[in-house]
Amino acid sequence: MTDTRRRVKVYTLNEDRQWDDRGTGHVSSGYVERLKGMSLLVRAESDGSLLLESKINPNTAYQKQQDTLIVWSEAENYDLALSFQEKAGCDEIWEKICQVQGKDPSVDITQDLVDESEEERFDDMSSPGLELPSCELSRLEEIAELVASSLPSPLRREKLALALENEGYIKKLLELFHVCEDLENIEGLHHLYEIVKGIFLLNRTALFEVMFSEECIMDVIGCLEYDPALSQPRKHREFLTKTAKFKEVIPISDPELKQKIHQTYRVQYIQDMVLPTPSVFEENMLSTLHSFIFFNKVEIVGMLQEDEKFLTDLFAQLTDEATDEEKRQELVNFLKEFCAFSQTLQPQNRDAFFKTLSNMGILPALEVILGMDDTQVRSAATDIFSYLVEYNPSMVREFVMQEAQQNDDDILLINLIIEHMICDTDPELGGAVQLMGLLRTLVDPENMLATANKTEKTEFLGFFYKHCMHVLTAPLLANTTEDKPSKDDFQTAQLLALVLELLTFCVEHHTYHIKNYIINKDILRRVLVLMASKHAFLALCALRFKRKIIGLKDEFYNRYIMKSFLFEPVVKAFLNNGSRYNLMNSAIIEMFEFIRVEDIKSLTAHVIENYWKALEDVDYVQTFKGLKLRFEQQRERQDNPKLDSMRSILRNHRYRRDARTLEDEEEMWFNADEDDMEDGEAVVSPSEKTKNDDDIMDPISKFMERKKLKESEEKEVLLKTNLSGRQSPSFKLSLSSGTKTTLSSQSPATNLPGSPGSPGSPGSPGSPGSIPKNTSQTAAITTKGGLVGLVDYPDDDEDDDEDEDKEDTLPLSKKAKFES
Repeated sequence: MTDTRRRVKVYTLNEDRQWDDRGTGHVSSGYVERLKGMSLLVRAESDGSLLLESKINPNTAYQKQQDTLIVWSEAENYDLALSFQEKAGCDEIWEKICQVQGKDPSVDITQDLVDESEEERFDDMSSPGLELPSCELSRLEEIAELVASSLPSPLRREKLALALENEGYIKKLLELFHVCEDLENIEGLHHLYEIVKGIFLLNRTALFEVMFSEECIMDVIGCLEYDPALSQPRKHREFLTKTAKFKEVIPISDPELKQKIHQTYRVQYIQDMVLPTPSVFEENMLSTLHSFIFFNKVEIVGMLQEDEKFLTDLFAQLTDEATDEEKRQELVNFLKEFCAFSQTLQPQNRDAFFKTLSNMGILPALEVILGMDDTQVRSAATDIFSYLVEYNPSMVREFVMQEAQQNDDDILLINLIIEHMICDTDPELGGAVQLMGLLRTLVDPENMLATANKTEKTEFLGFFYKHCMHVLTAPLLANTTEDKPSKDDFQTAQLLALVLELLTFCVEHHTYHIKNYIINKDILRRVLVLMASKHAFLALCALRFKRKIIGLKDEFYNRYIMKSFLFEPVVKAFLNNGSRYNLMNSAIIEMFEFIRVEDIKSLTAHVIENYWKALEDVDYVQTFKGLKLRFEQQRERQDNPKLDSMRSILRNHRYRRDARTLEDEEEMWFNADEDDMEDGEAVVSPSEKTKNDDDIMDPISKFMERKKLKESEEKEVLLKTNLSGRQSPSFKLSLSSGTKTTLSSQSPATNLPGSPGSPGSPGSPGSPGSIPKNTSQTAAITTKGGLVGLVDYPDDDEDDDEDEDKEDTLPLSKKAKFES
């Protein structure tokens, strides 16, 4: 295996002060006889040839930079660099260099920056500066060489910068620039380009203040037009003076502010368009230029913020209906740039900035702008809105709740945002994606103010679900009125996927608000219509929405899913997917696997009762067979009187005639206890173990006899069901000839809790397997071997004559305990 730790790139500095890549190889250190000393060797990884052989000189200044870079000068104008792939390799070679020179490896530079040759060149280094060549045309080449040779050394750069500051040298150079242009002295202009570019790399604020002054900045830009690498000079000055126009949307009375805006624009232009992109070794050499622009922007924002007349006029014209469209667009673009500048402010200054905008009425102004037809204006307004939401979502929430008391739902700011998301004309829905992100921020409880009574979360979510949620779900509901999406083009599918993403977020983070909305509006059924979409990403979004709901393991959701048979579209999609091994296949199997692993009893019973015949042949995963096993274990517990007697003992020996009236805490304990009773085994208390074996075996043997009798004789089942007006799922899965159309295939479901033939269903109204009380169902009576089973009456007091029959159907242990 190749040792990546010692893998390096070798760079050399060329005449243009650019780093050339000499190749990639592996570095080592060792004694070289020819050089009479320890040396650095780099062999190319491609052919093993020698890329570098450099003796570690005791007096050479080696520098370690950025943890993976070693730089040094081999000769006066020959600089080398090794760029390591890994920090560990750089550290090893650095330790070797320091060992040869007798230095501590903790240093970043092994020698003082000034050697003898430098002292000879600069004479007295203790002096405050150095003597520059006179500023003449004939000496431009000499000046360019001096600047270039000073850049590698921090001390040389310092001395050169001081000399340039003290002698007013830059203005003299710019005078020469005019002379060279008049004479069309191209060679001199090329030297001036190198000199001015070098001065930028000195990274000195005092020099920038001179270069960016009103009288100098255009000449500096002119010097940078004559890049020797280009056949023709650029036309930066022409662009800045003729093409780029300064627009005062609101007149600026302060001349200092106006000059600062001009300066900042031009310096930003130099940084972005004029100067070449710095190499990896020069990335920190323009940090002062970035700082100069940054502080200029801070000053501009502060000066505008303090000008109350300016801001008052701005917002007045923005919201004035008489303002023409072009003017309004300019105003909105200015406000957008103003907010963008604010991102450079410190947190406390940004607080003051947005507070000022809020007091000026920026949110009502945005509401007016977003209601306009101009797409560009709306787009800029959306960007401004995003700055506000990202900075202070609570401020936006407070505003929309206050305006809801005065305005109709249609013109609420948040509803305008939703409408723009829904009506985005961009084929890629770029604006809609941005707006969806803003909505998610607004409805995220994590960034709502955590007060003692949590009023913001309660109030805002109540407001959102009352006034806004119907607008968000409108495209979803409109497109899912049939069994398949009415519109299934790509753009509609993208939009519905965005809506579903936001709804899924709500399911995860909002509790009863979204639950009530989904169940009352039958949202999940409508969402699952999208499983029939031809766009796989949309079908998966719909499945993800359901998976998030199931993941909550909430029995309210579970009963809603079972009542409306909402596994049907999922099973259909699974079967239609066939044997293809794709994301849809995996996602559906994962959902059923979650139900199995988490042992969600109500959903397990529902799936096996209604869809087992369609799924039983799926054997390349054990998920469905595992679900069937879970189901059978549940049924065994319900059918086994011994287990019923154990439950009665474990439940503090308390007996209730109707198991549906269990108290909540008992039901929770009971459900937890069932996890310990897999495969028909119950957890038995120590006192129970002392009972006579005959007493224990007797009910079990009776149960086995009854079970054999049931299997040998034909069952008679009378079951009438009415669930939400549906007699059975429309998806026919398990109907054999001669079998009645019921909710499930007859043989496996006969003894389910809440189904005919189950002795003493222990389900409470909210427990797995029970049927909600608001559903009408008649009793089914099966009489075999003297056993009478009654199932779930809608009203306990409906028929007083049934009490005796109920007593007869009690499990033996319960009956005995009651009589005792």
